[in-house]
Amino acid sequence: MSKRLSATMLALSLALTAPLAVAQEKKASTETAKAPRLTLVEPIKDFGTVPKGQKLDWSFEIRNTGSTDLEILAAKPACGCTVADFDKVVKAGQTGKVTAHVDTTNFAGPIAKSVTLETNDANTPSAQLTITAVVKPYVDAYPAGYTRFNMLQGDTEKQTLTLYSEDETPFEITKIESPQDWIKAEVRKAEATEIIPKIGRAGQNQYKLDITIGGPDTRIGPLAEKVHIVTNSKYQPEFWVSVTGVVRPTFRVEPTAINFGEVAPNDTAATRTIILRSNDLKMPERFVVDKVESGVAGVTAAVKPTSNKGEYEVTLQLAKDAKAGALDGNVLLHTNDSVKPLVTIPIKGTVKAAQTAAGTASK
Repeated sequence: MSKRLSATMLALSLALTAPLAVAQEKKASTETAKAPRLTLVEPIKDFGTVPKGQKLDWSFEIRNTGSTDLEILAAKPACGCTVADFDKVVKAGQTGKVTAHVDTTNFAGPIAKSVTLETNDANTPSAQLTITAVVKPYVDAYPAGYTRFNMLQGDTEKQTLTLYSEDETPFEITKIESPQDWIKAEVRKAEATEIIPKIGRAGQNQYKLDITIGGPDTRIGPLAEKVHIVTNSKYQPEFWVSVTGVVRPTFRVEPTAINFGEVAPNDTAATRTIILRSNDLKMPERFVVDKVESGVAGVTAAVKPTSNKGEYEVTLQLAKDAKAGALDGNVLLHTNDSVKPLVTIPIKGTVKAAQTAAGTASK
């Protein structure tokens, strides 16, 4: 009896739930039919072999094969690729575009630069478009298209590169431009004995490029400049040689200013020191501090070399008979440096009155 009752209840339950399941399935099918659908017409655009420096632009077609609006929520380019524009909404059955741009100036060999799309298509929330090419330098430099300097201000250094070409037309350099007056760039055609084999087209002209940095006007800090070279190459009329590295000051001073604060002649703070260190890694002993001069009444200055080559210690001492009042002036450091022979150190502070110092001591 109980088994028969259970079977009856099960049959009744199935009879009641089956129509609901069918209705839910139809609803889901209807919602799916109304959804947007992203279709990529050509997800990969191959430009083949292109000359270095060529700008690659392409408009990718995207189709909405669904029945509601397709929304492009974002178009995110990978490194080396730029998205110029894209259609944010593509109507059902319509076609939109995503325009991508790749500058091949900084690339060589095979490249693949992509753009990732984010959409409201539940089945394809993200998709990728890719530009591929093989970048061929028709003008290049040996051993590299850049120079790197690590030098002191005031020194002069020269590096030489060889410029060559893959063009069939006899290679010529028509113009050369330097970005700074203190960066000298000179070019000349390589002699037969200077030709480097197995670079560029056989029998083609090669050029020697001399890049020289130096002089007192050389800017201190990181180098990030480019020498501009104009050629007769049909495929690559312009070539850039990067000038990188760093120009360091010949020496450093620590600290660059002194403030004694409120001080009495017998206080610990009445003595201060300044350190001068050479930045010359090869011959630090070339740097010499000749003498120091105090222009501050009540403050004496003395200099002596330390145990480290190219390092000097300057001692500033508040005189025992220093008069109460403000300290305001400069200490002059004389060096043999050709760029900065004289260093000025500002001095500030206040000398306590004698009675104030005595009162402090009695406490």
